[in-house]
Amino acid sequence: MSTDEPKRMASPPEAIADDAPPELGLYRVLGDDGQARAVDNPSIPDDIALRAYRYMKLMRLLDARMILLQRQGRVGFYGACTGQEATPIGTALAIRPDDWVFQALRESSMMLVRGLPLETYLSQVFGNSGDVLKGRMQPSHMSARQVNQVSWSSNIGTQLPQAVGAAMAAKARGTDDIVLGFIGDGGTSEPDFHWALNSAAVHRAPCIIICQNNQFAISVRPWHQTASKTYAIKGRAYGVPSIRVDGNDVLAVYHAVAQAAERARRGDGPTFIETMTYRVGAHSTSDDPSLYRAQEEVDAWIARDPVATLRRHLVATGQLDDAADEAMAEELNELIGAAIKTAEAHPPPERASLFDDVYAQLPTHLQEQRDELFRHEPAPGHGGSK
Repeated sequence: MSTDEPKRMASPPEAIADDAPPELGLYRVLGDDGQARAVDNPSIPDDIALRAYRYMKLMRLLDARMILLQRQGRVGFYGACTGQEATPIGTALAIRPDDWVFQALRESSMMLVRGLPLETYLSQVFGNSGDVLKGRMQPSHMSARQVNQVSWSSNIGTQLPQAVGAAMAAKARGTDDIVLGFIGDGGTSEPDFHWALNSAAVHRAPCIIICQNNQFAISVRPWHQTASKTYAIKGRAYGVPSIRVDGNDVLAVYHAVAQAAERARRGDGPTFIETMTYRVGAHSTSDDPSLYRAQEEVDAWIARDPVATLRRHLVATGQLDDAADEAMAEELNELIGAAIKTAEAHPPPERASLFDDVYAQLPTHLQEQRDELFRHEPAPGHGGSK
């Protein structure tokens, strides 16, 4: 996008009438002051808010540390989710371990909620032998079969048809597993998004499609993506029940996803959820957002920081105080430091792994290439002899 274009602001969503249709309204549980809104105050398990806060705080601290490591040249690339922690964390807490997730860029944190060790998560960023993907994917492209989370592609939108197909397979098997597919606002301009919504509706696939509307497709703004009043309304056009949720309100996200999961499990088909949030930081460590947005816009959204809002709620309900918060931060920083130290110490992947995971039996031409590779000693620090 040309940097000469005026820096039109994407303001935080204003109050919307409580009787507005779900795909045009904005579902909230917490106000910006952290107080639960009586009109939208659902029954949520008592431990969810504090668990969500711990994971959101972990990601906020982890992102800051990893960006520093990238600037130091210790990792090559990193994509932070600062400001967007509520949607993935709230979603992960609302689903079951046997459900499958087809993520986009900023949902990898779900893997930590679902049980992936932090060391394994970070090894992917370093791309070394501790990485379950064997260093084959760009940093911040985590996935792991052990937590049912599928690798995403930088070709935006391609994961949604896969998610719907996986949901149709679950339905054919007769299980009550559900599948979640994520996309950003920019991805809604891709054909895959429309194919996925239509197919999910026609086949009543047990899936939830979630659009994190973070106001940016790198630098392309929502008003360049669509003339629709919301993204959620697009689901209604395909016959998919849809809802627009405050993506900075982790309790609203949790409740909306939990309800959608219940619908899918009982055979009522898909749900489309648009979460309204904001990417506070850069798209990645390769991006300079000052070229396409004004600081006043960023400041307006920082005032609705999802971590700070949840903290206010926890303090108001007596679940957290300053001392406990400081102790949690100290504990999480120690956890992060230890995981980085361990993950960074892993050696590079073995050279032999180049030939793994594609063929059950290695074809002759690849066997010849493998033999040729091992006739040469590796450069120091570039993989073992195997």
